Amino acid sequence: MASRDTPPATSYAPPDVPSGVAALFLTIPFAFFLPELVFGFWVWTLVAATHVAYPLLQGWVLYVSLTSFLISLMFLMSYLFGFYKRFESWRVLDSLYHGTTGILYMSASVLQAYATIISEGHNLSHYYINVAASVSDCTATGQLHR
Repeated sequence: MASRDTPPATSYAPPDVPSGVAALFLTIPFAFFLPELVFGFWVWTLVAATHVAYPLLQGWVLYVSLTSFLISLMFLMSYLFGFYKRFESWRVLDSLYHGTTGILYMSASVLQAYATIISEGHNLSHYYINVAASVSDCTATGQLHR
């Protein structure tokens, strides 16, 4: 007969965030923080480097990428310094953030691709920067689906 002290087979305690910088960056999904920050940084840097001919389109891309970059940086700092231990709902907050940001990045990716297509005939150097921003935006969107 089974002991009453053992938990049922369906219970699962999710692992805690690893401690230390090396342990944090070598575990999945936390290893995706650095590429997410790098590609997010590249998106708003490349869009800001072009002539913003379509402020409504590229303004949304800048808003999404800059806001996502800053909030991802705050999450990374909270994991590195252990601030997440003060709150019990940090996993829910992290999941909601990444789900929402994934949807927003996908909308920004479509808008940046459209801005790239319509800027093709104007200035070739701005077009190439827009292409790089579109690729970085798609890559950043892929990084969020961890």
